[in-house]
Amino acid sequence: MKYTKSSQRTLRVPVSLIGQVFLAISVAQARNDAPPSSDKAWLPPKLSDYENQLAGQRFHEAETGSRVSINPRKTYNLAELIDIAQRSNPETRVAWERARQAAAAVGLTESAYYPYLVAAAAGGYDRAFIPFPTLRVKQQTPPTNGNLPNVEIVGGGTLITESLLARAELNAKWLLLDFGERKATRAAAREQLMMANVGFNGTHQKIVFDVTDRFYQLGNARQKVMVTQSALDAAKTVEQAAQARFDNGLATKPELLQAQQQSAQSNFDVQASLGAESDARVALIESIGLLPTVSLKVADLPEQSDRGRQTADSVDGLITKALSQRPDLVAKLANVLAKEQGILKIRAEYYPKVTLDAHVSETELDVSVAKSDYFGGARPTFGAFLAMNVPIFDGFARRYKLDMAEAELHQAENELAGARDSAAREVWKAHTGYRTALKKQDAAEKLLTASKSAFDAVLESYKQGLSTYPEVVSTERNLTAALATSHDTQSAIYTSQAALALSVGDLARPAPPVARQLRR
Repeated sequence: MKYTKSSQRTLRVPVSLIGQVFLAISVAQARNDAPPSSDKAWLPPKLSDYENQLAGQRFHEAETGSRVSINPRKTYNLAELIDIAQRSNPETRVAWERARQAAAAVGLTESAYYPYLVAAAAGGYDRAFIPFPTLRVKQQTPPTNGNLPNVEIVGGGTLITESLLARAELNAKWLLLDFGERKATRAAAREQLMMANVGFNGTHQKIVFDVTDRFYQLGNARQKVMVTQSALDAAKTVEQAAQARFDNGLATKPELLQAQQQSAQSNFDVQASLGAESDARVALIESIGLLPTVSLKVADLPEQSDRGRQTADSVDGLITKALSQRPDLVAKLANVLAKEQGILKIRAEYYPKVTLDAHVSETELDVSVAKSDYFGGARPTFGAFLAMNVPIFDGFARRYKLDMAEAELHQAENELAGARDSAAREVWKAHTGYRTALKKQDAAEKLLTASKSAFDAVLESYKQGLSTYPEVVSTERNLTAALATSHDTQSAIYTSQAALALSVGDLARPAPPVARQLRR
């Protein structure tokens, strides 16, 4: 076999193509495996990269950009702590971003009302060949019937063509009529936005309640420290009295040891209450959205509670108010309305859609054949079509989607009904708890007064030798329990008051916009 000069060619592969081949091979050989077994921990590939990014605090600015600086020398009250929590807690930012996504989704549905425009441009060079036969004419008389039997193909070659193309095009598509499908989609998106917005408000209410509840728990823990410290002081007083009686021969050794044991137990209770106070402080800081290492001074509880707040309204009025304004109920109602719009959207799919399609373009094409001069030109093209699509049969898909949408609507309606019943029960329970806390506080104050008087009397009687040590210990324990009960009932009033406001939906409720008065 002979090789011509034109057949002796060298294959040249671009360097970039070789790099892409090796990259594809390396990706194919990369480890995308699950743990090999379930009996021990596993080191995933590139785990160290993630750990190094976390160690380098790559996301530190994004996480702490909206946090509030804390003055370590300032004592913060409850209102200030709530304000810090609303600005620094990550949950509020998450709910805010969720609401922003829902708002963008509404805008996305509204974009379907506008025409869709696409601009395209292309340009390039093309070289092609066309097989071209070599003909030979036989020397004979040409036929008269139009055939050419005296022409035969004796060989052939190729005809080289070169083309230069430049094209610019603008396409437009506009949905003119869809029998309410876009309207239903937009309405459903708006209901989803309402759900996200009231969910944002609900997040703020939850954070306000958590901070309030943890604030009162910390105040209660501080009072428990005071109670245990008071019990320790009383135990030391009893121990000193027992020591004096023992020194005078009026008390036995076991009686003195019991007094010392009671003092040691009271000291242990003080340390335990200090630990509980530290835990309550950490819980409050975490509810605000700060790190436990933040130095935060918190104000003490107020002396008296606002007993007149929320007591004028009846429980029926509070339930009615809750059923009309609670964020979770508003969200569930919006969900019902969104499901209704979903049914309308599916029903609109049964009807035809009318669409306007239009295009306009400018094309320039120049061709050269066998190295001749280029010939061609530029011509505009345009057109417009009015198209209508009528659904005929889709395998019953629309019917099943309609059944699913109706079931989702019934589910949402039942969820709303259940949420309303649950809200009524929560208001009733919170109202009862609040009224009970008020009544318990009156009884606790009387109990504390009686217990303190009894302890003072029995202790003085014990010092005179007229009462026994068990009587002193019993009255001391009763006094400690009465102090703890008094502080617990005071804290319960604050907590139940916040719980009632949360159940009604009044906690951190947004204020209505102030109407501007026109100046004359």
